[in-house]
Formats: sequence, structure tokens, C-alpha cells
Amino acid sequence: MRILLTNDDGIHAPGMAVLERIAAELADEVWVCAPAEEQSGAGHALTLHSPVRLRDHGERRYSVTGTPTDSVNLALRKFFADSRPDLVISGVNAGENLADDITYSGTVSAAMEAALAGIPAVALSQAFRDNGRSFDAAERWAVEVLRPLLDTPMARRTLVNVNFPPLSGEDVAGIRITRQGFHEYARGSLVENTDPRGRPYYWFGLEEMEHTLDHGTDLEAVADGYVSVTPLQLDLTNHGAIGALAERYGA
Repeated sequence: MRILLTNDDGIHAPGMAVLERIAAELADEVWVCAPAEEQSGAGHALTLHSPVRLRDHGERRYSVTGTPTDSVNLALRKFFADSRPDLVISGVNAGENLADDITYSGTVSAAMEAALAGIPAVALSQAFRDNGRSFDAAERWAVEVLRPLLDTPMARRTLVNVNFPPLSGEDVAGIRITRQGFHEYARGSLVENTDPRGRPYYWFGLEEMEHTLDHGTDLEAVADGYVSVTPLQLDLTNHGAIGALAERYGA
């Protein structure tokens, strides 16, 4: 078993250390190729207009001066051109990646990049609350979540998104297989100010969100104290709308 690890919080993030411990229980050969700096919210961005640099951090550990997508892309081309990894795991993200947030997530997008290359991929995220940041649920439950996936064939262009609730490992209620939920986004704040040279700048503030806890969703599972396991696909086609549009265009 050969596993490639990545994330969007950067190679020195606490969640990467957690992920390396998790992967060591699953495989003898573990590689790390992650962004050199935090890239949260980078989505599926690919660096095209500037070079990226690879930094060596010891045996099979590397960082990339780019995005999570760059990290997976470069690792597959440079280190695995002849023998692909059996699995790519992205995480453990510091914060949940639930519902619509997966579209912004560098963590999920790194797994997407592996899925595009035909490699089984999993994104792991640990939800936090105001009372502190603990990866205890991920440390306790990740291997139990991942082992069945190792023996489960994944269709091409699919991946699995896993979110751990903000609880101690012993307080987690179990595992639920879920579908993607949806957020109701309130209007976010925009901070406007000037820098020391008098030039204006803008900073997006945190948005308040209303969680739509429909039955069977990832949002509901995590709110109920369960680990959420959501299969995702990269085909974004709205198949139900094809017929209506074809009639409209006479196609």
C-alpha cells in the first residue's frame, strides 16, 4: 500500500501531523506533498502564470509553493509517473468541509485532483467549535473510516468526503453515510480600509450561515455527533434539466 498525503493548511499544520500518524497505521510507504503555506479557500486553483518550487523536508516529505491542486499534480508527475499511489488522502483539515463549502475547499479539491487522475481519494476534515481545537475524533475514528474504503472499488471521477464532529473520540456516536447538504448564506461583511501608503484594500468578513439540516445530510450527521462519510462525483451535469433544455432549443 502506497499512500500520498496532502492538505490545504500547509505541510507544518497540526492536521498534517495527525494525518501522518493515521496513514502510518494503513501503509508502510507514505508520501507527503503539501503546500508550503496555508491555502485554505483555494478551491481547485491551478498555478499557471508563475513557477512552483518543490522543497525537500526529509524522506518522502515535500512541500510546494503553490495550491493543494499543484501539490497533487506535481507529486503525481514527478514521483509517481511509473507507479501511482494506491490512495490519496487530503487533510486533516482544521475545520469542517460540509455542504456547499466543498466548492471553496482546497482540502476537497486536492482529493478531486487525484480522482481526476483515476486514483482513489479521500478528504478528511475535523469540525471545531468555540471551546477549542482538538483532532481527537479524527485520531480515534479515521482508521475505522478508511479501512473499509481500501477494499471498496471507487468509480472514476469519484471521491469520499469525511467530516469528524467536534467531540472527543469516545463521545462520537458512530458513522453515517450521507449526502451533501446545503447552507443558507446570509450577507457577509466587507471590511474596507487603507494601507500605510493610503491605498484602499478590502477584506471579506466571516459570514453567518443558517444550516439546513435536511435528513440524511452531512450537516445533520455532524450536528448529531456522527462521522459523516459522503461520496462525491465530479460530474456536475444537471441530468434532469437536459430534456427541458433540448426541447427549448429544438435539439
